[in-house]
Amino acid sequence: MFDVAIVGAGPVGLAAAIACKRAGLSYVVLEKGCVVNAIFEYPTYMTFFTTAPELEIGDHPMVTGHDKPDRRDALMYYRLVTQREELNVRLYTEVKRVHAAPAGFTLEVEAQDGTPDVVEARRVVVATGYYDNPVGLGIPGEDSPNVSHYYTEAHPFLGLNVTVIGAGNSAADAALDLWRGGANVTMVVRAPELKSTIKYWVRPDLENRIKEGSIAAHFSAQVVEIHPEHVVVQRLDGTTFELPTHFTFALTGYRPDLSFLSGLNLAQQADECLVLDEHYQSSVPGLFVVGSAGFAGKTNQVFIENGRHHAAHAVAEIERQLAPGWVDGKPETVLSVH
Repeated sequence: MFDVAIVGAGPVGLAAAIACKRAGLSYVVLEKGCVVNAIFEYPTYMTFFTTAPELEIGDHPMVTGHDKPDRRDALMYYRLVTQREELNVRLYTEVKRVHAAPAGFTLEVEAQDGTPDVVEARRVVVATGYYDNPVGLGIPGEDSPNVSHYYTEAHPFLGLNVTVIGAGNSAADAALDLWRGGANVTMVVRAPELKSTIKYWVRPDLENRIKEGSIAAHFSAQVVEIHPEHVVVQRLDGTTFELPTHFTFALTGYRPDLSFLSGLNLAQQADECLVLDEHYQSSVPGLFVVGSAGFAGKTNQVFIENGRHHAAHAVAEIERQLAPGWVDGKPETVLSVH
């Protein structure tokens, strides 16, 4: 029986693990992929929006040779923090289901080879993020081999026709990188213009490439079918046309997948965000959700920068709840006889 089971070994989950270790709480981190798996899946040459200090956890400095860390910097940093802190992380171990139990929670887990196991914990901290659950288009051909919801790098697409669906940061970065890598790029955007949230140093670059015709763009339009050699695009007026395409990147966003918690009946708000208190405790006592995992309707507002602080608040509350003299998170009633 652990004091705390942490689901997810991203930066926020690792921050929770460090907080548990320093509070003297027994813990285990359960991760279905590698350490900081979402960052590993980021575009190969991605640069973060923010500076190194805002990505740091556990008071470990992140040292880089440039203003903003890139993917490689982050992978090395979080890997070294995990090693130096000797964190108890079980990799390639997926949590399939979480059940409430008399002493806390029972977690059904499955190893990479399919071997089932059970982990018991008094408290659970969910830090699964959202990047491994893309928002689907729900159109024919979306599951084809020439379609991806994740962008890596431009090299394989030299001279090919590539369609990028989306108008946010991921789509903007991919379109520019593909163009610079020699691909013939076309963007299909449902809205009448690019999103205002695109990084301020990227947006003018993309707008100028569209304006000069280096990158083609169809606004107020959507892809309704994907085929091996073309996609079908529908305009706002309902008319359609075929766009020659060898490969399609559907970069339309991501949402948390908390299906492994479905049996707990977590309370949600109208925007799909979970009901959380000031300590990031859910409507199920003892179950905490930190980082972007609990904010399905506001994923553009929760990042590593603020999510790492969620972990500290949650673990501080867990430490308080599990302290001697407390029962079920409340002061134990002491009866005296006179």
